[in-house]
Amino acid sequence: MSAVQPARKRDGAATREAILAAAVVEFTEHGYARAGVRQIAERAGVTAMMINRYFGSKELLFARAVDRAFEPPTVIGDESSGLSRSLARTLAERTAPGAEPLDPFLLMLRSAPDPEAVDILRRSIEAHVGTRLEGLLEGPETEIRAQLGLALVAGTWLLRTVVGTSALAAADNDVLADLLADMLTPVTGETDAAAPA
Repeated sequence: MSAVQPARKRDGAATREAILAAAVVEFTEHGYARAGVRQIAERAGVTAMMINRYFGSKELLFARAVDRAFEPPTVIGDESSGLSRSLARTLAERTAPGAEPLDPFLLMLRSAPDPEAVDILRRSIEAHVGTRLEGLLEGPETEIRAQLGLALVAGTWLLRTVVGTSALAAADNDVLADLLADMLTPVTGETDAAAPA
């Protein structure tokens, strides 16, 4: 007499989460154009058909993966007091040699050349990081100032971490943070971002 194995319980939420987590990794490592649905499925332990069932298409999965990558704060926090200094310090530390990679930036860098991906990236950056920084700013032209701040953050990350320009790569974090804070002060609208005496 053989025992009947109970049917394995399906967990749609867990499957969806496994696919999304695998997609974030795959898109971060390879960019939108080079990441394949089969590779994402393999990484998630599902079939490619399951990805279409849960997300509809590679493009829709990418949009959700980009949102997932940009939703949590990585460099821009949620405290407006001392914003220039805080942002500058975090950026210097997060781009220092040996720091944990900033995956949302890698995802952006590797996917931005693709016309299908760039629109999704722009919308997600504006909705998450741009809105977060803009919400910390007071005064006129907060949207433009927030995006200028993001440009400084992204440019610093690119040159210090990816390109590795010698002066930025070798810069002392304290020195770099002071210079960045001075540059960010007009963006944040703070009257003085200098380090406390």
